[in-house]
Amino acid sequence: MTDDVVTPIETARIGDVARVAGVSKATVSRVMNSIRSVNPEIAAHVRAVAEQLNYVPSDTARSLSLGVTKTIGMIVPDLANPMFQQILHSLNRAAAGDGYQVLVADAQESAEAEPGLVLGIRRRSDAVVLCAPRMGPDRLAEVLLAVGPAVVINRQPVAGVSTPSISVDYAAGITALLDHLVGLGHRHLLFLSGPSQSASNRARQDGLAEFVAAHPDLRIDTVPCGSGLDDGYRAWEAVKENGATAVLAFNDIVAIGFMGRLREVGVNVPGDLTVVGFDDIDLARFASPPLTTMTVPQGLMGEAAWLQLLHQLEGKPTQRDTVFTPELVARESSAAPRG
Repeated sequence: MTDDVVTPIETARIGDVARVAGVSKATVSRVMNSIRSVNPEIAAHVRAVAEQLNYVPSDTARSLSLGVTKTIGMIVPDLANPMFQQILHSLNRAAAGDGYQVLVADAQESAEAEPGLVLGIRRRSDAVVLCAPRMGPDRLAEVLLAVGPAVVINRQPVAGVSTPSISVDYAAGITALLDHLVGLGHRHLLFLSGPSQSASNRARQDGLAEFVAAHPDLRIDTVPCGSGLDDGYRAWEAVKENGATAVLAFNDIVAIGFMGRLREVGVNVPGDLTVVGFDDIDLARFASPPLTTMTVPQGLMGEAAWLQLLHQLEGKPTQRDTVFTPELVARESSAAPRG
C-alpha cells in the first residue's frame, strides 16, 4: 500500500478501487459496508482510495451485500379496487417517511397465485404486507412462517402465527347497516355477496346470520355476486324478481355497478329500491344518488400496517391484533320502503 495520489475516475467501480488499493473487491465491499473484520489500517487506505477515485457505492450492490433493500412488498387481491388503492397509498406514504419504497403485486383474486407472489416479492424486499389474502388459513400460516417480517391486512390473526394483523370488524359493520335499514322499515333484504374466498365476505355473512337469528320477522336472501363493477351490473338479473326492498352490496364498487344497471332499466334509487354499500371509497359520495355505506379507515389501516412492519424490522415489540370498527354514513341511496 502507498499514499500516492491517484487520478479520479469519472465513473469509478468497485473493481477500480480494489485495483488501485491493492486489495480484493470483497475487502472493498466490507469496508464500504462498515464491516469491522477488515484491518483498520487497510480500511483507512481503501476509504482514502475510494475518495480519491470519487467512488460512490451502488445502492443495489450494497443492498445485496447487507441483505437490506429498504423496500417492502405488498400483495393485493385486486389492484383495481379503490379500497386497496387507498390502503396502498397510505402505506406507501408512511413507508416513504422512513426511507422505504413499496413493491406491489396483484393476485387478481387468485388464492392459488398468492403464495408464489408472496415468496417472489419477499426475495426482493425486506418484509411483506399481505392485503386481504384469499388463501385458506392453513396455507396462509405456512406462507407467513416462511416470509417474515410480515403484516396481514383485512384478515383476523392466524392461529399459530405471531404475524401482526390489521383488520376491520365487518360483522359489527353489517349489523349497523341492518339496524339502519330495519329502522327505515325494511323487512325483506338481499345481500350481494363477495368472493367466496374472501374472509371479509364470510365475516359479513356471519353478521347477517346473527342478525336474522335475533330478528325472526326479517328475511335476508343472498345472491352470489363478486367484488367488481361488472359483478354489480350483472346482478340485476338475479335480483329483479326477488321482491326485496333493500339491497346490501358486498362493497361500494358492487353497489355503484348495480345502481348503474338500475338507472338503465328505470328502477329509482331509493324510491323503488334502497341500495347500500360498504367501505366508503372516495367515489361513494359522488355516486348517483350518493351511497349509504360503512366507512372503513383505509388511511389509518395503511399507517397501522407500516408501524407494525417497521417495529419488526427494528426489533421492537408488535401488536398482534389491531381492529377498526366501521361507522355508518347515511346518504341518499337509502330510504323507507314504499307502501
